[in-house]
Amino acid sequence: MKRDLSPITRDQILSILSDDEAARVKTSEPAAQLAPGDEFIDLSQLELGVLRAGELRPKQDVLSRKAVNEHTWLKVVTNLNARQFKPQTVPPVPRKRS
Repeated sequence: MKRDLSPITRDQILSILSDDEAARVKTSEPAAQLAPGDEFIDLSQLELGVLRAGELRPKQDVLSRKAVNEHTWLKVVTNLNARQFKPQTVPPVPRKRS
């Protein structure tokens, strides 16, 4: 089975959540819900990965770690990490002729 390395999307992240968790995410106000140090994912800037409140102000919707259960959070982070970073091609090292 070939592994999908395309960047994960907001909709794919939200599809991991239960209906209750998704409803909490969609009705929350980012700035009001995050305390300093809270972990979150900015759903409009997935390439930034997991952030902590106070490091960067979220642009729009966020998925806060405290809004979902631990199993869901770990599943989201695992999927995000596995699909955010594409492998880089390393150029071959030229061989010295003796």
